[in-house]
Amino acid sequence: MIHDFFLALLLACIQGLTEFLPVSSSAHLLFPSLLFGTKDFGLIFDIAVHGGTLAAVLVYFKDDLIRLIRAWLPWTHGRNLEDFNLGLYLIIATLPIVFVGLISSDLIESRNSSIESIAWANLVFAGLLLFAFKFSSQNKSLLGLTLGAALAIGCLQALAIFPGASRSGMAMTGALLVGLNIKDSSKFAFLLSIPTILGALVLMVLKDAFILTADDLVILLTGFLASALIAFLTIKIFLQFVERIGMTPFVIYRLGLGLVLLLL
Repeated sequence: MIHDFFLALLLACIQGLTEFLPVSSSAHLLFPSLLFGTKDFGLIFDIAVHGGTLAAVLVYFKDDLIRLIRAWLPWTHGRNLEDFNLGLYLIIATLPIVFVGLISSDLIESRNSSIESIAWANLVFAGLLLFAFKFSSQNKSLLGLTLGAALAIGCLQALAIFPGASRSGMAMTGALLVGLNIKDSSKFAFLLSIPTILGALVLMVLKDAFILTADDLVILLTGFLASALIAFLTIKIFLQFVERIGMTPFVIYRLGLGLVLLLL
């Protein structure tokens, strides 16, 4: 039980650190079991730590979310059109991954990802992120977003069903490709994680995934709390420095990771 606790703590820190960075959190969560044969807590643990990161992003963007909710309340008079449109864009961008998630849920739950497939996903999608960062216009703010652009971002995010692709990385890639500046690309990707992670949690509940023992609850609570704390700090630090550091360090990391995994 003690060993499981520390393993859960490690995995939760990995999740909290990688969920909102343009690297693959799902791939990193698989590494300990794939590389070292450690215990795999299963998809239910992934959902618990994703729940922690969801709590983190809800707390960090609470003021933005309050404005979005107010803009969408049916009895609101003089609603803020910019907030209303942003909420609409988030809904549109969520639809592709909901559709892909529903039709491929069995594949996702099977967790049959090999080191080689994760490596190639890192290489391919890191290259795409580098292209988007280097050659996109990056001259738009969230105010310049359109329904078509939001849908395009959502379609890129839907590719995150492949371990190694990175949900946040694909959402940022899509946002950069449609011309959003790097800070607003990151913010939109973070806000987009809210309905995406929430949808995954709801899907798991509907599939009766939460049949748990007392020991399971301790592990899941550890995962939830640790991932929430680390994710909150990651969001805060990333948004403070993303305009300075850009995407190149993450691209280099993912390319190096992919090459190392191919050599294993």
